[in-house]
Amino acid sequence: MVSLGTPNTATATKILLLGAGELGKEIAIEAQRLGVEVVAVDHYPNAPAMQVAHRFHVISMLDGVALRNVIETEKPDFIVPEIEAIATSTLVELEHEGYHIVPTAKAVQLTMNREGIRRLAAEQLHLVTSPYRFASNIDEYHEAIRMIGLPCVVKPIMSSSGKGQRIVRFADDVERAWDVAQTEGRAKAGHVIVESFIPFDYEITLLTVRHAGGTTFCSPIGHLQIHGDYRESWQPHPMPEQVLQKAQCMAKAVTDSLGGFGVFGVEFMIKNEVVYFSEVSPRPHDTGLVTLISQDMSEFALHVRAMLGLQIPSLRQQGPAASHALLAKGNGKQIRYLNLDQALSLEETQLRLFGKPEVQGERRMGVILCLADSIEAARAKAQKAHAAIKIEIS
Repeated sequence: MVSLGTPNTATATKILLLGAGELGKEIAIEAQRLGVEVVAVDHYPNAPAMQVAHRFHVISMLDGVALRNVIETEKPDFIVPEIEAIATSTLVELEHEGYHIVPTAKAVQLTMNREGIRRLAAEQLHLVTSPYRFASNIDEYHEAIRMIGLPCVVKPIMSSSGKGQRIVRFADDVERAWDVAQTEGRAKAGHVIVESFIPFDYEITLLTVRHAGGTTFCSPIGHLQIHGDYRESWQPHPMPEQVLQKAQCMAKAVTDSLGGFGVFGVEFMIKNEVVYFSEVSPRPHDTGLVTLISQDMSEFALHVRAMLGLQIPSLRQQGPAASHALLAKGNGKQIRYLNLDQALSLEETQLRLFGKPEVQGERRMGVILCLADSIEAARAKAQKAHAAIKIEIS
């Protein structure tokens, strides 16, 4: 039997969000729909989820001592990582002490590091992946390039949103790719993965939900990335049923190995009918923002429902849908969004502004969501709404 309490009372069911960005904000909103008390944590104040949480803390989540102090103070029922830059060894310790990490500390720790999740998928589960080599110094890197060949993809083993990632097509690009991986990865130095470049036909995110009633798959999500960062996504991405079934089998294998309940964003590349496992995130995925309009339960609602131990007996897809990230470029803390009336004059179009407090360089500040009669029409509508919106920064 699952029971839930009342926020800010002795009966409260409490979640603690590690990461308070736009994904965390939607998790917080969905948790509060079920009367769950929400505490948001991030490294800067006034982050999006902090604006809707019951309380918040500002710490470096890579600081294991500070992280433990907050958790021991709050004593949450569920600890919910929303980002990867967390002291995962502390989460492992806390799980052993009885705290509930969503989905599991193992999942969070393995997926923070590309080496861990790639070895699990390819070497233990024997899933199809691109050929790869790891390198921890410049000599090993050159040997990995020689073994994999050109073109190839070089990534830091610890990074997100495409940071530090480069496609190496020519010999002149090799040194530059190493330098970028060393300076732009999360660790700022260290291991890289060198992967064979797969000229895929398309790539998808398969949102896979492990819950008390089993495993549920959302319709496949197609997406456009620029420099490894999400710009557009759409659902359902068209693909042959037998290819989708292969992807579902692979997604179930890797998520069953990671364990726990929640949403996993499993990424695949497809070439002809060959399905290549790429990566997995043990949390809602940025390309899954499209589910805010495309499904009767978004990936965030599914994540909350699953972590609380509730079943998901059905999931309805609402028809062709698309999302388009709203990016701001500049520097400043005074941000205004113009022409919203023009953008939202389009039928079956919605907008989410994340409420991020400042921009330094380029930052995702919102998302446009559209339904239409076809994927092409939904994408075109989202692009039109995106073009209408102007952002002022000062």
